[in-house]
Amino acid sequence: MCFLMDLWNLTAGKVHATDYTNACRTMLFNIHSLCWDRELLELFQIPACLLPEVRRSWGRFGSMRADLIPGLQADICGMCGDQQAALFGHGCLKPGSIKNTYGTGCFLLLNTGDKPAASKQGLLTTLTAQTSYGKPVYALEGSVFAGGATVQWLRDGLKILDKAADSEALAKSVPDADGVVFVPAFTGLGAPYWDMYARGTISGLTRGTRREHIVRAALEAIAFQSLDVIEAMRLDSGQTVSAIRVDGGASANNFLMQFQADISCCRVIRPELQETTAWGAAALAGLGAEIWRAPQDIFTVLCAERTFTSKMLPKDRARAATRWQKAVARTCSR
Repeated sequence: MCFLMDLWNLTAGKVHATDYTNACRTMLFNIHSLCWDRELLELFQIPACLLPEVRRSWGRFGSMRADLIPGLQADICGMCGDQQAALFGHGCLKPGSIKNTYGTGCFLLLNTGDKPAASKQGLLTTLTAQTSYGKPVYALEGSVFAGGATVQWLRDGLKILDKAADSEALAKSVPDADGVVFVPAFTGLGAPYWDMYARGTISGLTRGTRREHIVRAALEAIAFQSLDVIEAMRLDSGQTVSAIRVDGGASANNFLMQFQADISCCRVIRPELQETTAWGAAALAGLGAEIWRAPQDIFTVLCAERTFTSKMLPKDRARAATRWQKAVARTCSR
């Protein structure tokens, strides 16, 4: 829990506080009552006096110590966990709004509003950066272990790519994956399966399989894994998901984004500003510094760089999803 000491260190021990999004990551914070959970503290024998005060994600937390950056006197006006900052940075302020960060893994959050969704699909219920005193705003979160890591493995492991960016052109050079399905369970499967013993498979190989088919199947796998989490979120929340806001390195891959739109039957919205987590943190600090008065005032400046819409026929979508689920079933350890 060293991250709870960041503000303490930044303010030279003058302020011991954190925000709701970081507090709930400790698993000691009650996300319903918005306070440290007395039962858990007693169970783990943690004195409540050791834990920081918990505040909303924007406001004046304190002043940064002068020796960190000589000549700069700065107030600390925002604090947030990285995925919640990305959710906020995308302007996902309403229930049903969802974001997906395509990094080494994929990290999806769905805003569920003031009602916490108790997941039956292996997802995490968490607090968002909108949470304020006595007014929780919740999200469902799901993590995919192998997102961009799948393409990295093609480049560094199999060495069938010179650069990760080459994957887009190779995937587009064939009309389909020719029956090849790649389940990249290198370190097990994350949400909604949570199978640590699953291991990766590439199925459907024939003498006609070329590297282009494997590369295309790898990119499709990133979208399929994200779809599994989206479907779990739909079931848990009862929300209709019609658009996915995206960021992260792999979101620059146009083939992947188009396939994500196709297979999920959602609009995929890629913003002009790709550093969405940093923007979310900066926007929260701007609220804390009273540059803006309310979160809704901020996101009029956001623009979409490109929006991808589904072009896949329903029968083709159903056939592809069935093929993926069969491949996952063969991969799982149970």
